[in-house]
Amino acid sequence: MGKDVQVFSNMIVSGSNNLSNNKRAVNELNVFPVPDGDTGTNMSLTAAAAARAVEECRFASISSAANAAANAALRGARGNSGVIMSQLLRGMAKELKGKNELNANVLAACMKEASDAAYRAVMNPTEGTILTVAREAAAGAVLCESDDMTEVMRAAVERGGRALKKTMFMLEALKKAGVVDAGGMGLMHILEGMLYYLENGRIVELNDEEKNTAPAEVSAFKNARDIKFGYCTEFIIEKNERCNVMLFKNSIENIGDCMLVIEDEDVVKVHIHTNHPGTVIENALKSGSLINIKIDNMRYQHSSIKGGAEYSENDEKKPEDELKNGAGAFEETAGGEMKKYGFAAVSAGSGFDEVLTDMGIDRIVDGGRTMNPSTEDILNAVRCINAENIFIFPNNKNVIMAAVQAGGMSDKNITVIPSKTIPESICAMMAFDENMTAEENEKLMTEAMSNVKTVQITQAVRDLEEDNVKKGDFIGVMSGANGSGIVKSGGNLRDVTGEIISGLLSGGAELITVYYGSEEYRAEAEELAGKIESKFENAEISTVYGGQDVYCYIISGERI
Repeated sequence: MGKDVQVFSNMIVSGSNNLSNNKRAVNELNVFPVPDGDTGTNMSLTAAAAARAVEECRFASISSAANAAANAALRGARGNSGVIMSQLLRGMAKELKGKNELNANVLAACMKEASDAAYRAVMNPTEGTILTVAREAAAGAVLCESDDMTEVMRAAVERGGRALKKTMFMLEALKKAGVVDAGGMGLMHILEGMLYYLENGRIVELNDEEKNTAPAEVSAFKNARDIKFGYCTEFIIEKNERCNVMLFKNSIENIGDCMLVIEDEDVVKVHIHTNHPGTVIENALKSGSLINIKIDNMRYQHSSIKGGAEYSENDEKKPEDELKNGAGAFEETAGGEMKKYGFAAVSAGSGFDEVLTDMGIDRIVDGGRTMNPSTEDILNAVRCINAENIFIFPNNKNVIMAAVQAGGMSDKNITVIPSKTIPESICAMMAFDENMTAEENEKLMTEAMSNVKTVQITQAVRDLEEDNVKKGDFIGVMSGANGSGIVKSGGNLRDVTGEIISGLLSGGAELITVYYGSEEYRAEAEELAGKIESKFENAEISTVYGGQDVYCYIISGERI
């Protein structure tokens, strides 16, 4: 690995570490008082994906290192801020294509193309956000007349920092809260981490609390025996002269699912769920040497997480046994008949998982515990659906961009229905018609979402003076196609919930569904529903277990 390649890789890692160390401070800048997919966490996880990519491999050129970082960020992007950051890295990779040298001029050009790429990726760019900070930081780099790369980065940090301070006065919500833009601050921490490396020749070290931490992988399966392919197999192929990626993909596609084979200039990243990891590895060895091999028994992991004993190692061959015996017998596994339509949806609780599955959703993407799923999480779900046309329901406004990005990375016919809440996706599925075309169904389902209003009730995690909300108050937050914002707040959960339900009914809703987050809220929800239903003759109110973590209740009001 050349010196300039190492410098670039170390800058990426240093920037990621600096953001990780400061992600809580970035999270605190979120204006809205709801603990749901905070900006600092999303950006940090996205940056960490890029950092791991450049740490895992040795690269022959800056171009290949930049591509690896960009591809990893694209797959690992979480939330809107993470998607924008992945586009920044994608722009850098575009500018570095074919280059082997990193100098002041190249760095400035990279930052300019990164900003341009991010603006192009956003349909309606808003100033006073991370985009503004990226543009101004790039301008600082371009206008710097020094041939010293450190001076160029210093100029970018100085101008970007000034732009960040101005964001407080560019958006009304930021001005009212007296804070700067969270995404912009996250980007500044990355740039400052890069500058630290250039100035000191050392990577910013992770704080002790950030070391050895990573988001837990959660299975979407209810029972270990529901897992058809038991071993999650991942590795990287360092390509040889005989490497034929298409031939390799064809050789393994019938012995597993959730397959991802992503080719870079010098390496191929492989991910597949299979019962025969040895076969996959034997076939991969024909294309080059393997590094970073990781084989996880998902049945065993699932049973361990659930605390049960649903799976015995006697049920299947152990992966190490198959590796000892070489490729072993090739078992042809039928992929199943291709359906016309398939569906994937982000869910935030076990109760919602069951409701969505009953509605016909093929794959559930975990979006609970305030964690926005990554682009790769969504892409993996899509890979596991054997259908001609696939619809994705993000069910969160902060997941829509990641879903769109996943759709663009898939070779399948993907349509993202821009649902911002789970009740919207339920209403959309009720409007779906198997006999109509994908385009007709897209229109039908999108229109159907406008018939439902969703209010989510939680406790405020910070004060919000303009809405007279104090930390700890119960707040009802309107979300979805019908707008957003706080509609009710107060110190008593029962009172806030009752007012919200009555308000939805008075506003024309005919069907009210109260999804409660845990059993402790069930009795109160049923009692309250009964009292309100007696006041409204034509009202139909039902209570359903949702299992969501953050919100006490998620209430939907629908016009039938």
